[in-house]
Amino acid sequence: MASVDDLWLVDFGNPSSGEPAAHRPALILGPPDTFGPGFPFVIVVPLTTARRGLSLHIEVEPSADTGLDTTSYIQCELIRSINRNRLVHPLGSVGSNVSNQVSAVIKTLLNH
Repeated sequence: MASVDDLWLVDFGNPSSGEPAAHRPALILGPPDTFGPGFPFVIVVPLTTARRGLSLHIEVEPSADTGLDTTSYIQCELIRSINRNRLVHPLGSVGSNVSNQVSAVIKTLLNH
């Protein structure tokens, strides 16, 4: 089951312009485990390997913990809800430092 702060390979399918496409890593933001395994959706943010130098993007280093092969960037501005069926397989997870950075950016984006 996907949990908050997990990285998963996600099938984003065919995108509209500017949206993530095909299979790519994504960070699970929610919902918390208290919603139970039967809840059909997860909230994710995709990752990219393109370094764009945006303050909205949080860097994640490749490691055994993350399961990533190359330095990637969490695209906090591209939050979306997807059906759990789009989750392909787990990769790893991010640590509390990355999680806290993502939370801070998302709170700013949502004006909270």
